[in-house]
Amino acid sequence: MRILVTGGAGFIGTNFVFHTLRAHPRDEVTVLDALTYAGNLENLKPLEGHPRFTFAKGDVCDRGVVETLIRGSDAVVHFAAESHVDRSIADASAFVRTNILGTQTLLDACRRNANVRFHHVSTDEVFGSLGPKGLFNESSPYDPRSPYSASKAAADHLVRAAWHTHRLPVTISNTSNNYGPFCFPEKLIPLFITNLLEGKKVPLYGDGMNIRDWIHVEDHCRGIDLALRHGTLGETYCFGGRNERTNAELTEIILFEMGFGKEMILPVTDRPGHDRRYAIDSAKAERTLGWHPEVPFIVGIRKTIAWYVANRPWWERIKSGAYREYYEKQYGAGGVTRPQDPRT
Repeated sequence: MRILVTGGAGFIGTNFVFHTLRAHPRDEVTVLDALTYAGNLENLKPLEGHPRFTFAKGDVCDRGVVETLIRGSDAVVHFAAESHVDRSIADASAFVRTNILGTQTLLDACRRNANVRFHHVSTDEVFGSLGPKGLFNESSPYDPRSPYSASKAAADHLVRAAWHTHRLPVTISNTSNNYGPFCFPEKLIPLFITNLLEGKKVPLYGDGMNIRDWIHVEDHCRGIDLALRHGTLGETYCFGGRNERTNAELTEIILFEMGFGKEMILPVTDRPGHDRRYAIDSAKAERTLGWHPEVPFIVGIRKTIAWYVANRPWWERIKSGAYREYYEKQYGAGGVTRPQDPRT
């Protein structure tokens, strides 16, 4: 299978690319990524010269680039998205453009090229905030609370409409909070780990009682792979870790595992529209795809801490902004690089 992975230089996309090339030795993968703030070309450096890998720098809203790449693909796995809630609160315009218009650009190109198979990667945040009981599932009503989650909800609806209106072969997956290697260090777990490695305190929003269901990125990537290859067209699949933790509890676990105490917690004012609880019911994926989370949370956290300890230059360059200089040397400050050979 020839797979186009949008946003494949980002956190989950990178892990999915490695998973696919490892698990499917006949597959070919092309990554399309605009290398904005969360896309990191350094993630994919181990694949330089790989005979089944191609990289293209470009924007999912660029119809010409998208058409060229989809024309040679059997399937699209769509990760590309602006994804940080705080950034969306400060300025939603990039989220509307990339997450909504970019998704529609890809769907249109898939239709024009013999209905290329399309899998859309979404989030549990589209469902809003849960009460103290219950779980999100594939039938949960949409109730987004931030510009980010609203833009992802709109993208989900566009994908679903492409199935109902045009019978474009699509699937959607919604996931709980991911953690693991290559996660951009503004996200909670890597931010806390890297701050502690720098001797800085960790900022904890509000009362710390917001609850999230955490899933290791390797488990999520296996789920996406199964949905792409064995999912029923037009269906949605929810992937969760069955691992709910308050932010305060998660903070204490990270502090303990890294040898620090509560004196390293810095309480900060809660952000606007901060959803209280997310949790996913993965029963459908477990029943129909044979999927289930395999990485125990404490094992995953220890592996994640070890990865950031071992890859300090990676996150230090990101935090300092030095990685931007590398991109501009490779590709210039703008423009598009089209794939010409596996080393592009």
